[in-house]
Amino acid sequence: MVATPVTNLTFEEYLIYDDGSGFHYELVDGRLELMNPPTIEHFLIAKLLEQVLDTEINRLSLPWLCFRETGVRTGRNKSRLTDLSVVTQGQARELLNVSAVFESSPLLIVEVVSPDSVKRDYRYKRSEYAAAEVLEYWIVDPLEKKISVLLLEEGLYEETVFTGDGKILSRTFGEIEISVEQVLAAGNLG
Repeated sequence: MVATPVTNLTFEEYLIYDDGSGFHYELVDGRLELMNPPTIEHFLIAKLLEQVLDTEINRLSLPWLCFRETGVRTGRNKSRLTDLSVVTQGQARELLNVSAVFESSPLLIVEVVSPDSVKRDYRYKRSEYAAAEVLEYWIVDPLEKKISVLLLEEGLYEETVFTGDGKILSRTFGEIEISVEQVLAAGNLG
């Protein structure tokens, strides 16, 4: 992660910031932090989970949507980019013609860990998402071959770690049927 020279941006300035590079940034205490492009493994895992969550949303006829790479406001001058977020159609409608940075909490956020995002996903985003009252946060970690499901309880996350052929248990998607092995295998092309 490389910090750009732009500092002291407000959240509102961040929403319209465009340096013409096509790069993606998070806003951390008024500073832009460049996000490295994800690996193919990362994209494949996120794609599978998006398909699984979309299928479940459709099967249950829920008024929800699953998006890749949207933002979520986590503080006064803070905004994080998610790998996946599940939101209500009402939340999406509010952002129909503006930057896709949710100021109200998504129902579920999923982050796929990369070598350069370990501390960000496990520490910073964990505390920021809890403070923003995101009820459920998944940390998919192909490096450690596990998925952590964090559920918000009285302002703090209670964590359950799933490995191997263990099925992921989700409060948001109570009937989901997918194992850690299935999720992580999606990142392989062989």
